[in-house]
Amino acid sequence: MRDFYDKYYKGIRGFVAKKVDDDEDVEELVNKILLAGWNALPTFKGKSKQFSWLCGIAKHKIIDFYRKEKLKTVLFSAMPGIEAVAEKALGPEAESLKTELKEELKNKLKKLSEGYAKILRLKYIEGFKVKEIADKLKTSAKAIESKLSRARQALRKVYEKNN
Repeated sequence: MRDFYDKYYKGIRGFVAKKVDDDEDVEELVNKILLAGWNALPTFKGKSKQFSWLCGIAKHKIIDFYRKEKLKTVLFSAMPGIEAVAEKALGPEAESLKTELKEELKNKLKKLSEGYAKILRLKYIEGFKVKEIADKLKTSAKAIESKLSRARQALRKVYEKNN
């Protein structure tokens, strides 16, 4: 295993570093990728070079990383910078992941009170801005921000319970 690791570490690290900005995340992903590659080695059929095959594994691990770690954060906060990073790394897959996460969010919203579910649906699924939600619900933007904060906390609890 050590020879396998030494042979592919630098190349896979470079591949991952082009798609993931944080060095700690890169290191963690590289280790997961190489371990997955090592474990899957008996299934390698030799139809491509091992490095290309490992890059395929890497691509899937990076997608999983953004789906689980980064894109969910977009649902819980107003941090569009994370979404931009994910889109840069994932390209066309980002839109598919957003759709998948929206479906997952819809399922989780069913476990919340109707008020929290509605405000989160308006914000994160339908894409309304806080001011637009306030106008729609005939209340102040400040009240919506406060309710959104409480609704996100409730949603986090639902995620923690089910993950």
